[in-house]
Amino acid sequence: MAYILSLDEGTTSARAALYDREARRVAMRAAATVSHFPQPGWVEQDALQIWNAQLSAMKETLAAGGVTPGEVAAIGITNQRETTVVWDRATGVPVAPAIVWQCRRTAPRCRELADQAALITERTGLVVDAYFSGTKIAWILDNVAGARSKAANGDLLFGNIDTWLIWQLTGGKVHATDPTNASRTMLMNLATGEWDSDMLRILNVPRAMLPRVAASSGILGVTDAAVFGTETPIAGIAGDQQAALAGQACFTKGLSKNTYGTGCFALLHTGGGVPVSKNKLLGTRAASADASAQFAVEGSIFVAGAAVQWLRDKLGIVTSAPETEAIAESIPSTGGVYMVPAFVGLGSPHWDADARAQISGMTLGTGRAEIVRATLESMAYQTRELIEAMEADSGASLRELRVDGGAASNNFLMQFQADVLDTPVVRPADTETTALGAALLAGLATGYWGSVEEVQSFWRADRRFEPAMAASERDGLWAGWKDAVRRVRSTC
Repeated sequence: MAYILSLDEGTTSARAALYDREARRVAMRAAATVSHFPQPGWVEQDALQIWNAQLSAMKETLAAGGVTPGEVAAIGITNQRETTVVWDRATGVPVAPAIVWQCRRTAPRCRELADQAALITERTGLVVDAYFSGTKIAWILDNVAGARSKAANGDLLFGNIDTWLIWQLTGGKVHATDPTNASRTMLMNLATGEWDSDMLRILNVPRAMLPRVAASSGILGVTDAAVFGTETPIAGIAGDQQAALAGQACFTKGLSKNTYGTGCFALLHTGGGVPVSKNKLLGTRAASADASAQFAVEGSIFVAGAAVQWLRDKLGIVTSAPETEAIAESIPSTGGVYMVPAFVGLGSPHWDADARAQISGMTLGTGRAEIVRATLESMAYQTRELIEAMEADSGASLRELRVDGGAASNNFLMQFQADVLDTPVVRPADTETTALGAALLAGLATGYWGSVEEVQSFWRADRRFEPAMAASERDGLWAGWKDAVRRVRSTC
């Protein structure tokens, strides 16, 4: 029996999953990846450690499923987006630590680009922010001795994590990305799907170091037998949030999802038309099951599950994420406590790089439970901000919100999300939708599955959360959240 192997490289772990003919996950393993924080606001990772973690997860998953490399019909890849790797073409060795998507070191450079913000948004669909890859690439070239001249000669290569993994899997034979990842660099023309000459000039990035942009669903190369054990097609690529959109069976206009991971990301599929947001959302590419250009509008929250990690690792008030559900439910409310997790600034719809996290409304009665509950509630409040912006852009009300990601398993959070949105929240049977989405794209490209309609039939709901909060309570909580956000903003 043949299987699809999905590689899901995230911010905190590299995972691999095997799927059968009915898109059921038969095995999954993970290996931790490590982030480093050399200065306030800086976030780095070792790209070689990421590769070794992904390789380990891949081997352990095959072993757990009792599957040999020869039984893998195709490989799909999904990844943390925007995280930037620059490496030597000849040696394959990174010239600097990977700059993670959360890193704010290039915020000063982004402020210098303010007078070109309108052009940048028109070309790329993005706002000018350190979140994206373009200024990260330039920072590496400007701060590593000799890097800029080597890059201009084509001796250095750039890639987000998808490109880096493809390079490793193919033994350095394929240097490629897909439109979903390319659209997150601030270098790709959103409408054409090609690297934009004006953006390369503005950000001072040599074209010679950029990967080829290939289809999200299509065979772009094969694994090196010395790496994987056999030559297997690599046939699906999508950045994690677009992969989750596919994994939620959102292949057509009007469907939406929200992923609760390290960050939190809501996407609304907009079909074949280039989206233009009037409410500070991002225009981006959606993964297409064919050669057509598909688009989405996205709201990006920088810190969601990462705030729970902060409670665990920095404050020591929880030992694991799952226990937060019972802690939150042990009290009727936060007692007016709000956590705004702007540890690395605020993303959509504020785009305030200088905002910083704050817990407000505390009294002498505030304890561990109130802070934990406020942290969970912050994910729901931030999501409402995104959904309201999406509804304002589209002129339509959301009928339901499909959810996924690690925190989607938290029943308290999902019910509170439904309450604060006043909209049903639907959790699928398989919440690992990033890995599933990459698998679906690879399976469609190789004929493992015959059509989009077939893979859409695999989507199954686990639980539906209906709103149950009184409007007066919801309105009061929402007013408190808006006041808490105002307090952390660097500009009003």
